[in-house]
Amino acid sequence: MWIPAVILLVVAGTANAAHLAAAGPFPAKLNLERALPTRGVGVEHLKARDRARHGRFLLGASFTPAGVVDFPVEGSSNPFTVGLYFTRVKLGNPSKEFYVQIDTGSDILWVTCSSCSGCPISSGLNIQLEFFDPDKSSSSSLVSCSDDRCTSALQTEEAVCSTSGSSSSLCSYSFLYGDGSGTSGYYVSDTMYFDTVLGNEQTVNSSATVVFGCSNSQSGDLTKSDRAVDGIFGFGQHELSVVSQLSSIGVAPKVFSHCLKGSDNGGGILVLGEIIEPGIVYTPLVPSQSHYNLYLESISVNGQILSIDPSVFATSSAQGTIIDSGTTLAYLAEQAYDPFVSAIVSSLSPLVHSIPSKGNKCFITSSSVDESFPSVTLNFKGGASLPVKPEEYLLQQVSVDNSIVWCIGWQRNHGSGITILGDIVLKDKIFVYDLANQRIGWMDYDCALSVNVSTSSVKNEYLNTEQLNVNGASHTGSVKLLSTGIAIVLVYILMLPNLRR
Repeated sequence: MWIPAVILLVVAGTANAAHLAAAGPFPAKLNLERALPTRGVGVEHLKARDRARHGRFLLGASFTPAGVVDFPVEGSSNPFTVGLYFTRVKLGNPSKEFYVQIDTGSDILWVTCSSCSGCPISSGLNIQLEFFDPDKSSSSSLVSCSDDRCTSALQTEEAVCSTSGSSSSLCSYSFLYGDGSGTSGYYVSDTMYFDTVLGNEQTVNSSATVVFGCSNSQSGDLTKSDRAVDGIFGFGQHELSVVSQLSSIGVAPKVFSHCLKGSDNGGGILVLGEIIEPGIVYTPLVPSQSHYNLYLESISVNGQILSIDPSVFATSSAQGTIIDSGTTLAYLAEQAYDPFVSAIVSSLSPLVHSIPSKGNKCFITSSSVDESFPSVTLNFKGGASLPVKPEEYLLQQVSVDNSIVWCIGWQRNHGSGITILGDIVLKDKIFVYDLANQRIGWMDYDCALSVNVSTSSVKNEYLNTEQLNVNGASHTGSVKLLSTGIAIVLVYILMLPNLRR
């Protein structure tokens, strides 16, 4: 029997963080469909939103010394509350701050602009939404179709120009997503501001000229205010991404890292630079791909490799394994899903009982989740294994007396050979996107702790909250950070008929 669920969300907003410093790059590209979460939705809606994903883009920059840029991280991976991670960017002159979703599944930074049609004006995330107005920024300029940066975007289908052929026409874009939502607008070149921590341990106010999207029309889920932010910050590896722009002018290294906190109050670490910690393992990126594609070779459950033909995981235009922070859940290639779920079910503790649920595998147990459910390991090329704890493939639904209902949070990617690893897998881990060496690394980590960050020969120690200490050869400087995150109170009201028999 299907278990009906009513979920009541109470979201309390919080203090936001200050920026710290220095940037990293990208050079390739990624197009996934995505939509922002809405309030009080079920797993089916979450799956639908994850299927409806974005293709975004970004260009240009100016000069500033190379260092480390630290962006504040807010939001949470919990799909029943926030279901996304976001940061802030400061743009224009005079500058304004914009809240933008952190998205490694797309390339372009875009923000909502003035006179936007269908764009939300308030957010259930308890943040103040802003509108960018190119006419009110003294450093802003519109990108024309004759601009070399537009020419590059046209070649990758990330720009649209008028068929009239006028060189003065605006370089525009239009993205449609799988759920019917979309955004369109035009490119703007303007100043982005950030603090840069340099090799001599100085923190300087830095800026760079970048090209980003100015959204003047939104539709579908993007118009909803429940989880509205000001735009999307694409961290893809295409040459038009902000990271690539900053790298091309020597502002940042060709590497960025994140560590996303999995707790309900969320937050985490996002730096343009390389997190250096013992235990990080690396696996190569599949070359010449538009996404962060990895060579997944097999899946193990309780140490036993599943009987899945390796060709299921091969990378082609229609299949492959993608790392994407803009997806809430995880999606297995269709041919891998049933063997995965069957292995989970056959490895359950005797204290775990299956319960009826519509379209999903759900269980109830009074034992700890680690004792009740098997471990999972994703095995990648080069011997790099990604351990997945039960909390990273399950979703906690509700507590009943002393028992907890868990459902498998990984979904079948119907009719597709693509596997997408979203926030449910990425949380509570360091991830390093080493684009210079075309590899991705990871390790389990408490993302509330400090990390060491290096741009090359310089190593900096960051605290996620309170303070940033910069360790150098002769002396130490520090910069105050405010705590980040969103305090979330989640009340589940779930009717479980026939469960207490």
